[in-house]
Amino acid sequence: MTAVPVSTEVFTELARTRPLPAATTALRAALHTRRLLLLKSLLVRVERRRTALQSVVRRRFEADWTLLERAEHTDAAVVRDVVDYPMTGAWLAEALAAPDGPLFEEHLARLGGVAVAAAVRAGCRFDITSTLPSDTLSLPGLGLLRCPARRIRLSGDTRAVRITDDAGGSVALARAMPEGADPRNRPHGSLSWTGLRALSGGGAVLDDLDPHRVPPGGIGPAALPAAERTHSGHPAWAARWRTAQALLAVADPGRAAETTALVRAVVPLASPVHIGVPTSATLRTAPGAVLAQLPADPRDLAELLVHETQHTKLAAFDEMAPLCRPGGGTLHPVAWRRDPRPVPGVLQGAYAHLALLDLWRRARVAPASSPAWRRRAEERFEAHWEGVGEALSILRESDELTSAGREFVHNMATYHRSLGGAACQVG
Repeated sequence: MTAVPVSTEVFTELARTRPLPAATTALRAALHTRRLLLLKSLLVRVERRRTALQSVVRRRFEADWTLLERAEHTDAAVVRDVVDYPMTGAWLAEALAAPDGPLFEEHLARLGGVAVAAAVRAGCRFDITSTLPSDTLSLPGLGLLRCPARRIRLSGDTRAVRITDDAGGSVALARAMPEGADPRNRPHGSLSWTGLRALSGGGAVLDDLDPHRVPPGGIGPAALPAAERTHSGHPAWAARWRTAQALLAVADPGRAAETTALVRAVVPLASPVHIGVPTSATLRTAPGAVLAQLPADPRDLAELLVHETQHTKLAAFDEMAPLCRPGGGTLHPVAWRRDPRPVPGVLQGAYAHLALLDLWRRARVAPASSPAWRRRAEERFEAHWEGVGEALSILRESDELTSAGREFVHNMATYHRSLGGAACQVG
């Protein structure tokens, strides 16, 4: 937990789920502070375990850390972007949770990809030789380098980083990757590069390459794994993403802007085209990444993005002011799930569905909304308003909330009542 001051206005608007640029700024600051603490924790652990680590592992980590620092001195803003990328957080969480020994040392090697990605983005000058522990190097937010020879030389300047291997292969990673492109260099020899592909508008990418994009146990009751590149369905995702963003912009421009600002990556899950309610998730260790099956209807995707963005917001807000006390184990029924949920789960679901109620209320009265979008919004609003109220009642009666949590839920309940009492007025 990190102490980040929160103004009354930001606190109130976050509880109402309403988008606010100042709130987005505060949330991103909290996420960055948390990420720096995790990096520092990793460094401290390495320092304490210096004598137990293999010398080659220790030297590689020190070289990677030095390159990351050099990139930060060159362009702090883009290095912050790499450090804050969702899957960087997932890797850090796994590394810090790994027991001492080979598994921890394996995780340490991931810092090399973070450092190289930072160097590419920053455009710093460097020239190093490195031996990779495996035949791939993942650069968070950029793509995946495949190098069967394992030994590589990296030479960087303000325009690009050139990578060569002992087999004569060579690829160049440009500092600026064109939006919407798949920056895949033609392989020369044994070395090859596959880049992530952008989703139109903002800086989100379809991440179907990062090894930490889905936890080992998969997602949801079906334990869905990540979709591989050949089955991730980028064209369908890109088309549906554009339509979903357009729907949000019509119904609620502020929420569309918030989604663009907070969603950094979409991770396709297996069975990419799904009829009915798709499986989706946001990992607490990787806020800003939406893990999902591709919905068949763009309106489902619009709602899914709003839903998962609220999970990212609560994950970040919890770093500023924890809302629940640890250790509570009471389970409660909720309208949107078959299984009973602990209080933090009730809060997560109520918060996401409160945002959806707000979206549906606006969609059904927005002049530019299509008749079909209005009818759907009306039906969804009526189906979920009472269930959200029941969940808020559970939360207000719970003794598992902190003082900040009680105030937060009080503001949520006040806004929920206003949605039901003034359904045709938006503000």
